[in-house]
Amino acid sequence: MKLIFKGHACKYAAEQMLLTLFPGERPVYAGEDPNVVTLTLSRADTWLTARAVLDWQERRYCGGARAPSASLTGEPLNDGRIVQKILKLAFYRAGTAALGYEPPWGAMTGVRPVKIPTKALARGASEAEAEALLRDEYRVSPLRRRLAMDCARASLRAKASLRPDEVSLYVGIPFCPTRCAYCSFVSAGVGRSLSLVASFLEQLQAEIAGMSGTLRDLGLRVRTVYLGGGTPTTLTAPQLDVLLGALRRETGLDRCTEFTVEAGRPDTITAEKLAVLRAHGVDRVSVNPQSMDDRVLRAMGRAHQGADILRAFELVRGAGFPCVNMDLIAGLPADSAAGFRSSLDQVIALGPENITVHTLALKKGSRLMEEGAPLPLDSAVAEMLAYAWSALTAAGYAPYYLYRQKYMSGSFENVGWTRPGFENLYNLCMMEELHPVIALGGGGVTKLVDPVGGRIVRLSNPKYPQEYLTAGEKLAAKREKLAAFFRAAAADAEGREEG
Repeated sequence: MKLIFKGHACKYAAEQMLLTLFPGERPVYAGEDPNVVTLTLSRADTWLTARAVLDWQERRYCGGARAPSASLTGEPLNDGRIVQKILKLAFYRAGTAALGYEPPWGAMTGVRPVKIPTKALARGASEAEAEALLRDEYRVSPLRRRLAMDCARASLRAKASLRPDEVSLYVGIPFCPTRCAYCSFVSAGVGRSLSLVASFLEQLQAEIAGMSGTLRDLGLRVRTVYLGGGTPTTLTAPQLDVLLGALRRETGLDRCTEFTVEAGRPDTITAEKLAVLRAHGVDRVSVNPQSMDDRVLRAMGRAHQGADILRAFELVRGAGFPCVNMDLIAGLPADSAAGFRSSLDQVIALGPENITVHTLALKKGSRLMEEGAPLPLDSAVAEMLAYAWSALTAAGYAPYYLYRQKYMSGSFENVGWTRPGFENLYNLCMMEELHPVIALGGGGVTKLVDPVGGRIVRLSNPKYPQEYLTAGEKLAAKREKLAAFFRAAAADAEGREEG
């Protein structure tokens, strides 16, 4: 679809709404295209007005939105948000008129819709007022409003449990046995790079030591730890023992209340590895089927079968882990609504404390995005998610966090479901940006959150394992930036108190 701008240059806002309403379209800025949207922004003394004219399938549709001109303060962040909001709404109104329906999340384009009601509740709004914001300003459907409100309550409970001097720690292990068709994570198959794993772990131990020293100097304590990837249990039991020993020895996890490892792939789970994890205090692991259907597993490029998932789950339970998570994906190639229902029923019967239901997102760099494959219709994905809601609720699970992604089937969402008392604090801190998350290892992204000023800074580690091996100077520079951020945030907080 061709995008034409008049009176502004807000490409990001327009492209986000385009992806939300017309996921099969891509933005075009030159040449001819039969489908065109013209977004115009004009300002008068009283109103700032956005207007969208959409030519779609040989018909024309119009939409508009406006904001008081007095709401513009001259502050770039504030004014930018106002402009983008009304441009998105104008496009949304024209687009939904053309489509004849509204998407489940309405005019929301962001990946963290829960932030809207959470911030409203934190400001003192009632639950009815927070939900009305979702309904009236963003046109969110009733079921998604309920989902967002449930997650907002969980977010506020998690926030109240955190101390100002606490951070979470993410450790990225960018290795997998094989690469799944939907995956875009930068990871290397250990079969082709066994020597690389050993060198990677040496560099990671050095980074752990360096970062632990920085955190001690800043007076920061680790509240949660999350080993992800990739698949951390691709490592051998001795390698896991060395890594987790270094992590506990260097970091000092006396205040850590949650230690998660993504065991993930059942073909990497052994009794010996699980014993190592338990010995080092890991209390939550993931056994991620994605599907229990062998046909779907083959279409994904996974080397295991449904029976292997059952075997892995029994090993995990036998090892004594108090919390187990299992992931499923709605909308996978070769799957159907009936097939997804069967997979979910089997997972619920196992009784894990957490079940995460993802919606398939086509990611750049994945085999599905590059090669294409027949996928279930959006209507089938909607049926899968509706069944998940009813079945999980009936089984005693409740939603506690959610997020959305680009190119997601049906413009739906990923939802974490939990049994009471087993919410994963790390997931809440990461997805809702409740406090700083310090990332180590390959592909990790540190997210620094200033609780007073609301500023968020991201610092990325090298993506590729080979780059990580020679990144000593970059990692040291990252630690310096991290320390400067925390010292500036502390000085800002002190200044506010004195003021």
